[in-house]
Amino acid sequence: MTRWKPGDRPHGTNAMIRVDQAGEFGATRIYAGQLAVMGDRGPAARLIAGMAAQEERHRKFFDSLMAERGVRPTLLQPFWSVAGFALGAVTAAIGPQAAMACTVAVETEIDNHYADQLHALGNEDPQLADAIKEFQADEQEHRQTALENGAELAPGYPLLAGIIRLGCRVAIATAKRI
Repeated sequence: MTRWKPGDRPHGTNAMIRVDQAGEFGATRIYAGQLAVMGDRGPAARLIAGMAAQEERHRKFFDSLMAERGVRPTLLQPFWSVAGFALGAVTAAIGPQAAMACTVAVETEIDNHYADQLHALGNEDPQLADAIKEFQADEQEHRQTALENGAELAPGYPLLAGIIRLGCRVAIATAKRI
């Protein structure tokens, strides 16, 4: 791969990479919190473990891209670590359906976020765009899997999903800048 130099990148891709890495990191922490509560018992835990493995692969890609392009991580990463784990643990403690509701909420916002990024990128950064397209497809699959496994049956689903989606939008906005 070619090492990027300052000024070579299309405008705004550093922020895109930073927020995407933060999001994938946050997703790994949410799933870690869920699995800490659920263990490896039951079909929901097995599904979550599979989704977690994909998120870890996404995170590793963005870690590598950050190093290659000299992009700094968000300064809020320690907060996202704790907040993500706590969100995962709380939703899993409510039950498998709430854990799936969390996935639907997060992946809905990530799907929208990735769509916005792809529109903004156009043809300017094919490496980043190709990765985003691939990861977006994985996120859409996670959302569909969670819907098929009872997400909408979680207690207080509309409120729970709404709060989580709002939190994701706030996290995306702050990770771009901080």
